[in-house]
Amino acid sequence: MATLIDENDDPYLWLEDLDGADAAGWVRDRNAEAVTALAGSERFAALRTEIRQVLDADDRIPYPGWCGDHFFYAFWQDATNPRGIWRRTTLDQYRRSEPDWDALLDVDALAAEEGENWVWSGVTVLRPGYQRCLISLSRGGADAVVVREFDLGRRAFVEDGFTLPEAKCDVCWIDADHIYVATDFGPGSLTTSGYPRITKRWRRGTPLAEAEVVYEGRADDVGVGASHDPTPGFERDFVGCSLDFYRSESYLLTEAGERLRIAVPEDAEWDVHREWLLIRLRSPWAVGGVTHPAGALLATRFDEFLAGGRELAVLFRPDDRTALSYHVWTRNHLILATLVDVQSRLEVLTPGETGWRREPLAGLPDDDQSWIVDTDPDHGDAYLLASAGFLQSATLRLGQVGGAVEALKREPTFFDPDGLAVHQFFATSADGTQVPYFVVGDPHSPAGPTLLTGYGGYEDCQVPHYSGVTL
Repeated sequence: MATLIDENDDPYLWLEDLDGADAAGWVRDRNAEAVTALAGSERFAALRTEIRQVLDADDRIPYPGWCGDHFFYAFWQDATNPRGIWRRTTLDQYRRSEPDWDALLDVDALAAEEGENWVWSGVTVLRPGYQRCLISLSRGGADAVVVREFDLGRRAFVEDGFTLPEAKCDVCWIDADHIYVATDFGPGSLTTSGYPRITKRWRRGTPLAEAEVVYEGRADDVGVGASHDPTPGFERDFVGCSLDFYRSESYLLTEAGERLRIAVPEDAEWDVHREWLLIRLRSPWAVGGVTHPAGALLATRFDEFLAGGRELAVLFRPDDRTALSYHVWTRNHLILATLVDVQSRLEVLTPGETGWRREPLAGLPDDDQSWIVDTDPDHGDAYLLASAGFLQSATLRLGQVGGAVEALKREPTFFDPDGLAVHQFFATSADGTQVPYFVVGDPHSPAGPTLLTGYGGYEDCQVPHYSGVTL
């Protein structure tokens, strides 16, 4: 039987003071012991050199994302730029072996100039226009960030632009002169989890303290946020809160300031693209006389759903071998990514008058794991597709739904795959579930020392991938 320890008798209670000098000193001492025990050998030094060669290779794929219809944007780190450079280039340049990159922000140079331990924490670009953005930087990788407005044309921070002091925060553009901001506004403005409890609409040139409150959560919520969808003809604003790790409440914010509840289950995920609302279920949902299973993906027209309609098309229904991984939109199509026995399958779903047409996505190698890197739903039906396997390094392709697929980049290889093979097997769990796993090695010698790895936390499974570090 477990014995409960009164906190007054707990000799290690001081370790819970994460910012305390005693706790920090204890961690430093334990780290020093580990370094002394593990890092002193010649083998360690050789391994470290080999791993750095893999991680800092100049010919790695600089995985890009679309931001506007002319540029590929990518954040790049290497031995010379360990903090990273945010940069962009055109598609024509990206096709070249050595593209001409337009450097937008050098985080190493900024950290040196300001004497701060800056770590890149992401960027939110104004749509449409793509001339301004909000860059988040953290000190040493902390959850709390500072936010600064950046001019993409001048490649410089905007003087007297939108700026937020260090805090756990959430920001989103509304238009060139307004943003949504959830941050630490002072006493009472945070939840018990330490995240913002209040979201405001902030107008350029006015004090943050005068920003208009658009939504307030409860103290025991995890946090709140707001977003704006600038899609022409479908402009919408949303507010909501996270109740816990898996549950949330969401509302459409009308021009009159009214909040309309998006009446999906609290533990469901949802997103809106133009006229469509997609709902991904975490638990069974009885609606409209039908019970949809956990793991299903449903589609309906957003305005009809808000008006009370519950005519839902089933885009995906799980089975014992197949699970939904994710979905992404292009301008006119939905790309559905599923895992069948932990192997990827990508399909294109197209809405029409008679329902949703379904067909395989072009450009997928038969034996590799494939994933969508990015799409550009503002401008068209292009997609960036990457594929890799245990024995094959990644290839990045540019495709067009219904059109051609072009290979853009290939990752370097770091080991000789000759004499190696990949086999999939199934282990039977106590309840009879068939659990798939892969074995990589000599096909003629199945027995022998084996490095066993796995991951399943946060509902995120480990799929086949190429690793120049492991093999």
